[in-house]
Amino acid sequence: MGRALLSHFLIVSNSSPRLVSSLKCRSRGGLPSKYCKTPGLIRQNRNLATHNGCGFRCYCNVSLSEPTAPVASSSSVKKRIVSGVQPTGSIHLGNYLGAIKNWIALQNSYETLFFIVDLHAITLPYDTQQLSKATRETAAIYLACGIDNSKASVFVQSHVRAHVELMWLLSSATPIGWLNKMIQFKEKSHKAGDENVGVALLTYPVLMASDILLYQSDFVPVGEDQKQHLELTRELAERVNYLYGGRKWKKLGGRGGAIFKVPEPLIPPAGARVMSLTDGLSKMSKSAPSDQSRINLLDPKDVIANKIKRCKTDSSAGLEFDNLARPECNNLLSIYQLISGKTKGEVAEECQNMNWGTFKPLLTDALIEHLHPIQVRYEEIMSDSAYLDKVLADGAAKAADIADATLNNVYQAMGFLRR
Repeated sequence: MGRALLSHFLIVSNSSPRLVSSLKCRSRGGLPSKYCKTPGLIRQNRNLATHNGCGFRCYCNVSLSEPTAPVASSSSVKKRIVSGVQPTGSIHLGNYLGAIKNWIALQNSYETLFFIVDLHAITLPYDTQQLSKATRETAAIYLACGIDNSKASVFVQSHVRAHVELMWLLSSATPIGWLNKMIQFKEKSHKAGDENVGVALLTYPVLMASDILLYQSDFVPVGEDQKQHLELTRELAERVNYLYGGRKWKKLGGRGGAIFKVPEPLIPPAGARVMSLTDGLSKMSKSAPSDQSRINLLDPKDVIANKIKRCKTDSSAGLEFDNLARPECNNLLSIYQLISGKTKGEVAEECQNMNWGTFKPLLTDALIEHLHPIQVRYEEIMSDSAYLDKVLADGAAKAADIADATLNNVYQAMGFLRR
Protein backbone atom coordinates (compact mmCIF):
# COMPACT_ATOMS: atom_id res chain seq x y z
CA MET A 1 0.00 0.00 0.00
CA GLY A 2 2.87 2.35 -0.64
CA ARG A 3 5.75 1.66 -2.86
CA ALA A 4 5.54 -1.85 -4.46
CA LEU A 5 3.63 -4.68 -3.05
CA LEU A 6 5.12 -8.21 -1.96
CA SER A 7 8.41 -9.54 -3.29
CA HIS A 8 10.94 -11.29 -1.19
CA PHE A 9 12.91 -14.51 -0.46
CA LEU A 10 15.38 -16.22 -2.74
CA ILE A 11 14.95 -19.84 -1.73
CA VAL A 12 12.01 -21.32 -3.60
CA SER A 13 9.50 -23.63 -1.98
CA ASN A 14 5.85 -24.49 -2.25
CA SER A 15 5.03 -23.49 1.31
CA SER A 16 1.92 -21.47 2.05
CA PRO A 17 1.79 -18.10 3.82
CA ARG A 18 2.66 -17.96 7.51
CA LEU A 19 1.39 -15.82 10.32
CA VAL A 20 3.82 -14.16 12.67
CA SER A 21 3.37 -15.33 16.24
CA SER A 22 2.95 -12.96 19.15
CA LEU A 23 6.17 -11.66 20.58
CA LYS A 24 7.15 -9.66 23.62
CA CYS A 25 5.58 -6.23 23.57
CA ARG A 26 7.38 -2.92 23.81
CA SER A 27 5.62 0.34 24.50
CA ARG A 28 6.28 3.36 22.32
CA GLY A 29 5.35 7.00 22.64
CA GLY A 30 4.96 6.84 26.40
CA LEU A 31 1.96 4.49 26.39
CA PRO A 32 1.69 2.16 29.37
CA SER A 33 2.89 -1.33 28.45
CA LYS A 34 -0.42 -2.86 29.51
CA TYR A 35 -2.00 -1.07 26.55
CA CYS A 36 0.65 -2.41 24.20
CA LYS A 37 -0.66 -5.85 23.38
CA THR A 38 0.59 -6.04 19.81
CA PRO A 39 1.52 -9.53 18.67
CA GLY A 40 4.94 -8.10 17.85
CA LEU A 41 6.06 -7.90 14.26
CA ILE A 42 9.51 -6.43 14.57
CA ARG A 43 10.02 -6.67 18.27
CA GLN A 44 11.81 -9.99 17.98
CA ASN A 45 14.72 -8.39 16.18
CA ARG A 46 14.63 -4.63 16.10
CA ASN A 47 17.50 -4.45 13.65
CA LEU A 48 15.37 -6.04 10.94
CA ALA A 49 13.08 -3.04 11.04
CA THR A 50 15.83 -0.67 9.99
CA HIS A 51 16.44 -2.05 6.50
CA ASN A 52 14.84 -0.88 3.26
CA GLY A 53 11.83 0.97 4.66
CA CYS A 54 9.86 0.89 1.48
CA GLY A 55 6.25 1.94 0.97
CA PHE A 56 3.23 -0.16 1.46
CA ARG A 57 1.95 -2.25 -1.33
CA CYS A 58 1.92 -4.89 -0.02
CA TYR A 59 3.75 -6.08 3.55
CA CYS A 60 7.88 -10.52 7.14
CA ASN A 61 9.50 -13.10 8.25
CA VAL A 62 9.29 -15.08 11.44
CA SER A 63 7.77 -18.19 12.96
CA LEU A 64 4.53 -20.12 12.99
CA SER A 65 3.58 -22.11 9.92
CA GLU A 66 0.03 -21.52 8.83
CA PRO A 67 -2.19 -22.89 6.06
CA THR A 68 -3.63 -20.70 3.35
CA ALA A 69 -7.10 -21.26 4.80
CA PRO A 70 -8.20 -18.68 7.39
CA VAL A 71 -7.69 -19.26 11.07
CA ALA A 72 -10.54 -21.22 12.58
CA SER A 73 -12.92 -19.32 14.82
CA SER A 74 -16.31 -19.72 16.38
CA SER A 75 -17.69 -17.59 13.57
CA SER A 76 -17.96 -18.48 9.90
CA VAL A 77 -16.91 -14.93 8.96
CA LYS A 78 -13.76 -14.96 6.87
CA LYS A 79 -10.65 -13.15 8.03
CA ARG A 80 -9.88 -10.01 6.03
CA ILE A 81 -6.76 -9.18 4.02
CA VAL A 82 -5.87 -5.93 2.24
CA SER A 83 -3.04 -5.17 -0.17
CA GLY A 84 -2.23 -3.08 -3.21
CA VAL A 85 0.30 -1.96 -5.83
CA GLN A 86 1.26 1.49 -7.06
CA PRO A 87 0.35 2.42 -10.63
CA THR A 88 3.89 3.57 -11.41
CA GLY A 89 6.14 1.82 -13.88
CA SER A 90 5.37 -1.49 -15.53
CA ILE A 91 4.12 -4.43 -13.48
CA HIS A 92 6.95 -6.95 -13.73
CA LEU A 93 7.61 -10.57 -12.97
CA GLY A 94 8.73 -9.74 -9.41
CA ASN A 95 5.44 -7.96 -8.64
CA TYR A 96 3.49 -10.87 -10.10
CA LEU A 97 5.33 -13.74 -8.42
CA GLY A 98 5.90 -11.85 -5.18
CA ALA A 99 2.44 -10.35 -4.71
CA ILE A 100 -0.30 -10.77 -7.26
CA LYS A 101 0.08 -14.54 -7.73
CA ASN A 102 -0.21 -14.97 -3.95
CA TRP A 103 -3.39 -12.89 -3.89
CA ILE A 104 -5.05 -15.32 -6.28
CA ALA A 105 -4.71 -18.09 -3.69
CA LEU A 106 -5.69 -15.85 -0.77
CA GLN A 107 -8.95 -14.69 -2.39
CA ASN A 108 -10.32 -18.22 -2.14
CA SER A 109 -9.99 -18.42 1.65
CA TYR A 110 -10.13 -14.83 2.93
CA GLU A 111 -12.22 -11.74 2.45
CA THR A 112 -9.85 -9.77 0.24
CA LEU A 113 -9.55 -6.15 -0.82
CA PHE A 114 -6.96 -5.38 -3.50
CA PHE A 115 -6.57 -1.81 -4.62
CA ILE A 116 -4.44 0.42 -6.80
CA VAL A 117 -2.67 2.84 -4.47
CA ASP A 118 -2.74 5.92 -6.67
CA LEU A 119 -2.55 8.36 -3.75
CA HIS A 120 0.84 6.93 -2.86
CA ALA A 121 2.02 7.43 -6.43
CA ILE A 122 2.19 11.22 -6.00
CA THR A 123 4.62 11.27 -3.06
CA LEU A 124 7.43 11.71 -5.60
CA PRO A 125 7.41 13.58 -8.95
CA TYR A 126 5.10 11.84 -11.43
CA ASP A 127 3.56 12.28 -14.88
CA THR A 128 0.06 13.69 -14.46
CA GLN A 129 -0.81 12.70 -18.04
CA GLN A 130 -0.07 9.04 -17.28
CA LEU A 131 -1.52 8.53 -13.78
CA SER A 132 -5.10 7.79 -14.83
CA LYS A 133 -4.01 5.54 -17.71
CA ALA A 134 -1.53 3.63 -15.52
CA THR A 135 -4.20 3.17 -12.85
CA ARG A 136 -6.57 1.51 -15.32
CA GLU A 137 -3.77 -0.64 -16.72
CA THR A 138 -2.78 -1.84 -13.26
CA ALA A 139 -6.38 -2.77 -12.47
CA ALA A 140 -6.62 -4.67 -15.75
CA ILE A 141 -3.44 -6.58 -14.93
CA TYR A 142 -4.88 -7.56 -11.53
CA LEU A 143 -7.88 -9.09 -13.27
CA ALA A 144 -5.90 -10.63 -16.11
CA CYS A 145 -3.62 -12.40 -13.65
CA GLY A 146 -6.59 -14.09 -12.01
CA ILE A 147 -8.03 -11.76 -9.37
CA ASP A 148 -11.74 -12.59 -9.36
CA ASN A 149 -13.94 -9.59 -8.65
CA SER A 150 -16.71 -11.94 -7.49
CA LYS A 151 -14.41 -12.99 -4.64
CA ALA A 152 -12.26 -9.90 -4.08
CA SER A 153 -13.01 -6.18 -4.04
CA VAL A 154 -10.84 -4.48 -6.68
CA PHE A 155 -10.83 -0.69 -6.53
CA VAL A 156 -8.82 2.50 -6.77
CA GLN A 157 -7.57 4.00 -3.50
CA SER A 158 -8.60 7.58 -4.33
CA HIS A 159 -12.15 6.42 -5.12
CA VAL A 160 -12.73 5.77 -1.41
CA ARG A 161 -12.39 9.17 0.23
CA ALA A 162 -12.20 7.72 3.72
CA HIS A 163 -8.52 6.91 3.08
CA VAL A 164 -7.58 10.59 3.09
CA GLU A 165 -9.98 11.56 5.89
CA LEU A 166 -8.65 8.89 8.23
CA MET A 167 -5.09 9.82 7.36
CA TRP A 168 -5.69 13.35 8.67
CA LEU A 169 -7.22 12.05 11.90
CA LEU A 170 -4.36 9.59 12.40
CA SER A 171 -1.82 12.33 11.68
CA SER A 172 -2.96 14.16 14.80
CA ALA A 173 -2.01 11.13 16.90
CA THR A 174 1.28 10.28 15.12
CA PRO A 175 4.43 11.59 16.86
CA ILE A 176 6.69 13.32 14.35
CA GLY A 177 9.62 11.38 15.77
CA TRP A 178 8.09 8.13 14.49
CA LEU A 179 8.03 9.47 10.94
CA ASN A 180 11.51 10.96 11.11
CA LYS A 181 12.86 7.48 11.78
CA MET A 182 11.39 5.95 8.63
CA ILE A 183 14.26 4.78 6.47
CA GLN A 184 12.80 5.64 3.08
CA PHE A 185 12.22 9.26 4.02
CA LYS A 186 15.78 9.58 5.28
CA GLU A 187 17.25 8.05 2.16
CA LYS A 188 15.14 9.89 -0.42
CA SER A 189 15.18 13.28 1.28
CA HIS A 190 18.95 13.07 1.63
CA LYS A 191 19.32 12.14 -2.03
CA ALA A 192 16.91 14.73 -3.43
CA GLY A 193 17.43 17.52 -0.91
CA ASP A 194 14.85 18.98 1.46
CA GLU A 195 13.68 21.58 -1.05
CA ASN A 196 12.75 18.89 -3.56
CA VAL A 197 10.90 16.52 -1.21
CA GLY A 198 7.23 17.05 -0.43
CA VAL A 199 5.64 16.57 2.99
CA ALA A 200 3.77 13.57 1.54
CA LEU A 201 6.98 11.54 1.47
CA LEU A 202 7.27 12.03 5.22
CA THR A 203 3.61 11.37 6.01
CA TYR A 204 2.75 8.61 3.53
CA PRO A 205 3.30 5.90 6.20
CA VAL A 206 0.27 7.44 7.95
CA LEU A 207 -1.73 7.08 4.75
CA MET A 208 -0.53 3.48 4.55
CA ALA A 209 -1.77 2.95 8.11
CA SER A 210 -5.10 4.43 7.06
CA ASP A 211 -5.25 2.02 4.11
CA ILE A 212 -4.96 -0.92 6.48
CA LEU A 213 -6.87 0.22 9.57
CA LEU A 214 -9.89 1.51 7.63
CA TYR A 215 -10.84 -2.05 6.78
CA GLN A 216 -10.27 -3.57 10.21
CA SER A 217 -7.80 -5.88 8.49
CA ASP A 218 -6.88 -9.15 10.16
CA PHE A 219 -3.77 -9.74 8.07
CA VAL A 220 -1.51 -7.79 5.73
CA PRO A 221 0.86 -9.59 3.34
CA VAL A 222 4.32 -8.23 4.09
CA GLY A 223 7.85 -8.48 2.82
CA GLU A 224 11.26 -7.60 4.17
CA ASP A 225 11.09 -4.00 2.95
CA GLN A 226 7.69 -3.24 4.49
CA LYS A 227 8.30 -4.46 8.03
CA GLN A 228 9.03 -1.05 9.48
CA HIS A 229 5.89 0.49 8.06
CA LEU A 230 3.57 -2.24 9.26
CA GLU A 231 5.10 -1.93 12.71
CA LEU A 232 4.22 1.76 12.69
CA THR A 233 0.65 0.87 11.63
CA ARG A 234 0.28 -1.59 14.48
CA GLU A 235 1.66 0.80 17.07
CA LEU A 236 -0.46 3.66 15.75
CA ALA A 237 -3.56 1.46 16.07
CA GLU A 238 -2.63 0.72 19.68
CA ARG A 239 -1.99 4.39 20.39
CA VAL A 240 -5.36 5.53 19.02
CA ASN A 241 -7.14 2.69 20.83
CA TYR A 242 -5.53 3.85 24.09
CA LEU A 243 -6.06 7.60 23.57
CA TYR A 244 -9.65 7.47 22.35
CA GLY A 245 -11.06 3.96 22.77
CA GLY A 246 -12.41 1.99 25.71
CA ARG A 247 -14.46 3.84 28.29
CA LYS A 248 -13.61 7.23 26.79
CA TRP A 249 -15.37 6.25 23.59
CA LYS A 250 -18.28 4.71 25.46
CA LYS A 251 -18.88 7.95 27.36
CA LEU A 252 -19.32 9.64 23.97
CA GLY A 253 -22.03 7.20 23.02
CA GLY A 254 -19.89 4.66 21.22
CA ARG A 255 -19.62 0.93 21.77
CA GLY A 256 -16.36 1.22 23.71
CA GLY A 257 -13.41 -1.13 23.43
CA ALA A 258 -10.83 -1.01 20.62
CA ILE A 259 -11.47 1.35 17.72
CA PHE A 260 -9.06 -0.45 15.43
CA LYS A 261 -8.18 -4.08 15.02
CA VAL A 262 -4.38 -4.46 15.24
CA PRO A 263 -3.41 -6.32 12.05
CA GLU A 264 -1.08 -9.30 11.92
CA PRO A 265 1.57 -9.73 9.23
CA LEU A 266 1.08 -12.55 6.74
CA ILE A 267 4.26 -13.99 5.29
CA PRO A 268 4.22 -14.73 1.57
CA PRO A 269 5.50 -18.12 0.41
CA ALA A 270 9.27 -18.41 0.54
CA GLY A 271 10.91 -18.08 -2.82
CA ALA A 272 8.77 -15.26 -4.19
CA ARG A 273 11.64 -12.79 -4.29
CA VAL A 274 12.67 -12.32 -7.90
CA MET A 275 16.02 -10.69 -8.53
CA SER A 276 17.27 -8.44 -11.33
CA LEU A 277 18.32 -10.02 -14.63
CA THR A 278 21.42 -7.84 -14.61
CA ASP A 279 22.39 -8.30 -10.95
CA GLY A 280 21.44 -11.40 -9.01
CA LEU A 281 21.98 -9.59 -5.71
CA SER A 282 19.43 -6.82 -6.37
CA LYS A 283 15.66 -7.19 -6.35
CA MET A 284 13.83 -6.85 -9.66
CA SER A 285 12.47 -3.32 -9.53
CA LYS A 286 10.27 -0.89 -11.44
CA SER A 287 12.68 1.92 -10.60
CA ALA A 288 15.82 0.26 -11.97
CA PRO A 289 17.11 2.47 -14.81
CA SER A 290 17.51 -0.40 -17.28
CA ASP A 291 14.43 -2.16 -18.61
CA GLN A 292 16.79 -5.04 -19.40
CA SER A 293 16.84 -5.83 -15.67
CA ARG A 294 13.23 -7.03 -15.55
CA ILE A 295 10.60 -9.05 -17.39
CA ASN A 296 7.46 -6.93 -17.63
CA LEU A 297 4.21 -8.87 -17.70
CA LEU A 298 3.25 -7.26 -21.00
CA ASP A 299 6.61 -7.71 -22.75
CA PRO A 300 6.19 -9.24 -26.24
CA LYS A 301 7.72 -12.64 -26.99
CA ASP A 302 10.74 -11.23 -28.82
CA VAL A 303 11.51 -8.83 -25.97
CA ILE A 304 11.35 -11.63 -23.39
CA ALA A 305 13.64 -13.77 -25.54
CA ASN A 306 16.12 -10.92 -25.95
CA LYS A 307 16.18 -10.12 -22.23
CA ILE A 308 16.80 -13.74 -21.24
CA LYS A 309 19.42 -14.15 -23.96
CA ARG A 310 21.33 -11.11 -22.67
CA CYS A 311 20.77 -11.59 -18.91
CA LYS A 312 23.79 -11.94 -16.66
CA THR A 313 25.10 -15.46 -16.03
CA ASP A 314 28.43 -17.04 -15.06
CA SER A 315 31.03 -19.40 -16.51
CA SER A 316 30.66 -22.27 -14.03
CA ALA A 317 29.71 -25.72 -15.28
CA GLY A 318 26.20 -27.00 -14.62
CA LEU A 319 23.33 -25.20 -12.90
CA GLU A 320 22.55 -25.26 -9.19
CA PHE A 321 20.42 -23.65 -6.48
CA ASP A 322 21.68 -21.96 -3.34
CA ASN A 323 25.34 -21.38 -4.25
CA LEU A 324 26.05 -17.94 -2.80
CA ALA A 325 28.81 -17.46 -5.35
CA ARG A 326 26.25 -17.89 -8.17
CA PRO A 327 23.32 -15.53 -7.39
CA GLU A 328 22.23 -15.19 -11.02
CA CYS A 329 22.10 -18.96 -11.44
CA ASN A 330 19.95 -19.29 -8.32
CA ASN A 331 17.65 -16.51 -9.50
CA LEU A 332 17.06 -17.89 -13.00
CA LEU A 333 16.43 -21.40 -11.70
CA SER A 334 14.03 -19.96 -9.12
CA ILE A 335 12.12 -18.08 -11.82
CA TYR A 336 11.91 -21.25 -13.90
CA GLN A 337 10.61 -23.20 -10.91
CA LEU A 338 7.94 -20.63 -10.06
CA ILE A 339 6.80 -20.23 -13.66
CA SER A 340 6.80 -23.93 -14.50
CA GLY A 341 5.10 -25.06 -11.28
CA LYS A 342 7.74 -27.72 -10.73
CA THR A 343 9.32 -28.51 -7.39
CA LYS A 344 12.77 -27.33 -6.50
CA GLY A 345 14.02 -30.91 -6.57
CA GLU A 346 12.56 -31.50 -10.03
CA VAL A 347 14.20 -28.37 -11.42
CA ALA A 348 17.54 -29.18 -9.77
CA GLU A 349 17.55 -32.65 -11.33
CA GLU A 350 16.39 -31.42 -14.74
CA CYS A 351 18.92 -28.62 -15.02
CA GLN A 352 21.99 -29.80 -13.11
CA ASN A 353 23.91 -30.84 -16.24
CA MET A 354 22.64 -28.07 -18.54
CA ASN A 355 24.70 -25.19 -19.86
CA TRP A 356 23.34 -21.68 -20.31
CA GLY A 357 22.86 -22.20 -24.03
CA THR A 358 20.41 -25.01 -23.29
CA PHE A 359 18.71 -23.50 -20.24
CA LYS A 360 17.98 -20.00 -21.53
CA PRO A 361 15.67 -21.15 -24.36
CA LEU A 362 13.93 -23.45 -21.87
CA LEU A 363 13.32 -20.54 -19.49
CA THR A 364 12.25 -18.26 -22.34
CA ASP A 365 9.65 -20.75 -23.59
CA ALA A 366 8.31 -21.27 -20.06
CA LEU A 367 7.96 -17.51 -19.51
CA ILE A 368 6.24 -16.92 -22.84
CA GLU A 369 3.84 -19.81 -22.29
CA HIS A 370 2.95 -18.64 -18.77
CA LEU A 371 2.51 -14.95 -19.62
CA HIS A 372 0.67 -15.36 -22.93
CA PRO A 373 -2.83 -16.01 -21.46
CA ILE A 374 -2.36 -13.09 -19.05
CA GLN A 375 -1.49 -10.80 -21.96
CA VAL A 376 -4.47 -12.00 -24.02
CA ARG A 377 -6.87 -11.48 -21.11
CA TYR A 378 -5.36 -8.05 -20.40
CA GLU A 379 -6.08 -6.91 -23.96
CA GLU A 380 -9.66 -8.15 -23.68
CA ILE A 381 -10.22 -6.23 -20.44
CA MET A 382 -8.63 -3.02 -21.72
CA SER A 383 -10.84 -3.16 -24.83
CA ASP A 384 -13.98 -3.26 -22.67
CA SER A 385 -13.83 -0.02 -20.72
CA ALA A 386 -17.41 -0.36 -19.45
CA TYR A 387 -16.57 -3.70 -17.81
CA LEU A 388 -13.43 -2.35 -16.13
CA ASP A 389 -15.25 0.77 -14.92
CA LYS A 390 -18.00 -1.38 -13.39
CA VAL A 391 -15.51 -3.66 -11.62
CA LEU A 392 -13.76 -0.65 -10.07
CA ALA A 393 -17.03 1.09 -9.15
CA ASP A 394 -18.46 -2.04 -7.53
CA GLY A 395 -15.20 -2.64 -5.66
CA ALA A 396 -15.09 0.94 -4.40
CA ALA A 397 -18.70 0.75 -3.23
CA LYS A 398 -18.05 -2.41 -1.22
CA ALA A 399 -14.87 -0.96 0.23
CA ALA A 400 -16.56 2.33 1.12
CA ASP A 401 -19.23 0.53 3.14
CA ILE A 402 -16.54 -0.95 5.40
CA ALA A 403 -14.36 2.17 5.42
CA ASP A 404 -17.18 4.60 6.26
CA ALA A 405 -18.25 2.53 9.27
CA THR A 406 -14.71 2.66 10.64
CA LEU A 407 -14.34 6.37 9.88
CA ASN A 408 -17.61 7.24 11.63
CA ASN A 409 -16.43 5.39 14.73
CA VAL A 410 -13.16 7.33 14.73
CA TYR A 411 -14.93 10.67 14.38
CA GLN A 412 -17.23 9.75 17.27
CA ALA A 413 -14.42 8.51 19.51
CA MET A 414 -12.36 11.64 18.85
CA GLY A 415 -15.24 13.85 19.94
CA PHE A 416 -16.45 15.36 16.66
CA LEU A 417 -20.00 16.66 16.23
CA ARG A 418 -22.07 14.07 14.42
CA ARG A 419 -22.87 14.81 10.80
